[in-house]
Amino acid sequence: MSNDTANADRRRAMLDVIRSGLNDGSPMKTRQEAVAARLAGQKPHLVPERANKDAAGLKAQFTQFLEGQTATVLCVAGLDMVPAALAGYLRSQNLPQRVRMGSDAELSGLPWSREPALTLDKGHAYATDEVSLSRAIGGISETGTLVMASGEANPVTLNYLPESHVVVLKASEIAGNYEAVFDTVRARFGRGRMPRTLNFISGPSRTADIGGRLVVGAHGPRRLCVIIAE
Repeated sequence: MSNDTANADRRRAMLDVIRSGLNDGSPMKTRQEAVAARLAGQKPHLVPERANKDAAGLKAQFTQFLEGQTATVLCVAGLDMVPAALAGYLRSQNLPQRVRMGSDAELSGLPWSREPALTLDKGHAYATDEVSLSRAIGGISETGTLVMASGEANPVTLNYLPESHVVVLKASEIAGNYEAVFDTVRARFGRGRMPRTLNFISGPSRTADIGGRLVVGAHGPRRLCVIIAE
């Protein structure tokens, strides 16, 4: 008997024990139909009242939560204003005008030539990079959280290696709650398909796990700047 056959037999035996414990002797087709009906008719989870706001209210609350976690939030009139906002933020923090970013099409297509002092390096982050630039696929107003999808367009290393992380987010992509963002992710990537990782970021890295002493930058960037584009 091959290993595959033996594994299949063990799996079948385990499932038979589970079915026996559930006292479910119904045919497989009946059980499959019941599961499909439950998934199709799934009711939404309880949504906090603070997630039920108009677009302006969601943006204001999102900003308030982020700033409460010592993040910097900059609001610009459109994506074409991002290069100027980024350059200005770097100057205000006395940071180098050299930024690591992925291959995100929207970020790559911005008018970077308007800021000749900026140098953009493409690819995943290295330990020597001081500043990174990413684009979030969504924001969650109820907690002030950024949703970052990994991939070549926005490598996950950009979220953690550099000490300063700048994230671009469209105001229209700020949702009230987590469930709404997951609906957006499913719509973007297709049913049954997800990026390798989804990272949820709610401010600069910080921890007080060791001795109750607050340490900033323990697991990621010391600075987080979010540029919200209308």
